[in-house]
Amino acid sequence: MTYDVYTPLVLSLLLSAAGPLIARRAAPALAARVLTSAAVLTAGATTWSLVLLAATLLGAAPPVIREAREDGHPVTDPVPGAIGAAACLALLAVGVRVYRAVRAERRTRRVLRRLCAGHPADTELIVAASEVPQAFAIPGRPGRILVTSAMLSALGPAERRVLLAHERAHLSHRHGSLVTAATLAVAADPLLRPVRSAIAFLVERWADEQAASTVRDRRTAARALARAALTAGRARACALGFADRSVTRRIAALQTSPPPRLWPAAAGVLLLGALATLLAADATGDLLRQLSGALS
Repeated sequence: MTYDVYTPLVLSLLLSAAGPLIARRAAPALAARVLTSAAVLTAGATTWSLVLLAATLLGAAPPVIREAREDGHPVTDPVPGAIGAAACLALLAVGVRVYRAVRAERRTRRVLRRLCAGHPADTELIVAASEVPQAFAIPGRPGRILVTSAMLSALGPAERRVLLAHERAHLSHRHGSLVTAATLAVAADPLLRPVRSAIAFLVERWADEQAASTVRDRRTAARALARAALTAGRARACALGFADRSVTRRIAALQTSPPPRLWPAAAGVLLLGALATLLAADATGDLLRQLSGALS
C-alpha cells in the first residue's frame, strides 16, 4: 500500500491551519459552506484510511498474503502489523466519539422540543419569562426563536429587530445542520477541531451579516450585538452566540464593509477535502491490486 493511505491525516492538519485563516478573511456564508464540506470529506477520507489500515490486520489481507507466501510468491505486508493494530484502536475511538456526539445531539434536540411544547405550531417567536438573558434559534419544522424577557428588556426596538433577524438567519440557512456536520466530522477526525470552531464562528458572522442587511444599518447591528454581549456577560449567560472572545471580532467586522467572497481561497479549501477523498480512493485501489496480485 502506498503512502496515499496516510495523506488524509496530513490534509487534516492543512485544513485545520487554513480554516481559521479563511474564517477571518472570507465572506462568512461562503466560508462556512466550504469549510463544512471540506471537513466532512476529509473526516470521511481519514476514517476510511483507518479502515484500510485495520483491514490489513483484521480482514482478509493477512490470510491472502500468508497463502501467497506458502505458494512461493514474495509478497510483503501492505502495512506493518503495529500500524494495523493502532488503526484498529483508532477506529474504536472514532466509533465511541461519533456515538457520543450523536447521543448529545439527540439529547439537545429533545430539550429544545420540550421548550416548544404547549405553543401553537404556527408560533415563530416564544418569549420566556426569565431573568437570564437568552436568545437562540430552535431548528425544526417549523423553526422557532426563543427569547427571554430579560433579553428583550435590555434591547431597544431597533436592536430587537436585529436580534430577531439574527436568529431567523440561523433558521433559514440551517446553520444548526452545518455545526452538527462539523461536530460529527471532528468526532471522526479530532485533528479538525480548529475547523469546527471556525465554522461555529462563521455561522454567527453569517447571521450577523444577514441581520445587518435586514435592518440596513451595520452600526445598529453592531450596537445590538455589543449590548447583548454585555447583558449576557453580566448574567454569565449565552446570547446571540456570545460564548467566547470572538464577540469583539464580530462587532469589529460589522463596523467595516462586508468581507469579500475570495473564491480562489474557497476553492483551495474545498480542493483539500476533495484531494483527501481521491487519495483514500487511490489507496483502496492499491490495496485491492496488491491483494489481487497475491492471489494470481
